[in-house]
Amino acid sequence: MTYEPRTLQKGAYYEKIASVYLEQYMGYDILELNFKCRFGEIDIIAKDEDTLVFVEVKYRENDKHGMPEEFCDIKKQKKILQTARVFMLKSHSGFDIPVRFDVVSILGDKIKVIKNAFSE
Repeated sequence: MTYEPRTLQKGAYYEKIASVYLEQYMGYDILELNFKCRFGEIDIIAKDEDTLVFVEVKYRENDKHGMPEEFCDIKKQKKILQTARVFMLKSHSGFDIPVRFDVVSILGDKIKVIKNAFSE
């Protein structure tokens, strides 16, 4: 029997799955989960070597309505960009470090990491 989280818990559940995957299999150093500000939320903030990475996690049970990564639309990207700027200001990261925006797409039990999924 596989564990299927309740709808309200799905987001947090799959964000945790993504963070473990990024850490253990991709070598990312997870800095923060679910960073929130008035502009929005970023699921995962990590370092990949010397690059600060802002990660959006998208899950779909199947591809009936499209691939998970297709749901990170322009509107969502703009919110992530604004939120990333707030994080960098609050964390004193500075704006001179390399930054990247990735999407972790989870379709059923398959995980795909899309590096540089979008940019400013």
